[in-house]
Amino acid sequence: MARRKSSQQWLARQRRDPYVKQAQAAGWRSRAAYKLLELDQRDSILKQGLCVLDLGAAPGGWSQVAAQRVGSSGRVIAVDVLEMPPLPGVEFLCGDLRDEHLLAELTTVLGSTRVDLVLSDMAPNMSGVQVVDQARTLVLGELVCDLLDDLLRPGGTLVLKTFHGEGFDELMRGLKGRFRRVVSRKPAASRAQSREVYLVAQDFRG
Repeated sequence: MARRKSSQQWLARQRRDPYVKQAQAAGWRSRAAYKLLELDQRDSILKQGLCVLDLGAAPGGWSQVAAQRVGSSGRVIAVDVLEMPPLPGVEFLCGDLRDEHLLAELTTVLGSTRVDLVLSDMAPNMSGVQVVDQARTLVLGELVCDLLDDLLRPGGTLVLKTFHGEGFDELMRGLKGRFRRVVSRKPAASRAQSREVYLVAQDFRG
């Protein structure tokens, strides 16, 4: 019964959400596209010709924006544990970043190339227990950060979703030690009641 009530509340919220309506009208796969559009407007993270790795990509809103901005001279590689319908200009890998087979596949796809930009909109399955969800989110953030030395070129950029709470300050300090500029952003399309923020870390020291 509680799950049914929660689903009904989610559907009602979706129907009221102006970003959902805008995304549908504009042809974006999700309202999350507007978060990346704002981040790009503020921090100029997407440019023609960049190689972009989009983690936690499904259903594809961020990949759509990235592919549009990097153009035909760029490249977008999307990764998610869920299947994602094909998108023009986007290469998709289905799998878990903790799986060695997925990492081997990603290494093969990239070859000797290192990416210019890592996007991570990943979030855990939410339990509703704040301390548990916070811990799971930090684990995902640490997983992404552990991959940077192998995937991100020196001077590159990371955009990482996380939540305010225990461990947030430590994550910020860690990124500031590896990037020359790190800022925290709360896009307008991020729901007010959500604790999510996006860390934009630029100029990777490598």
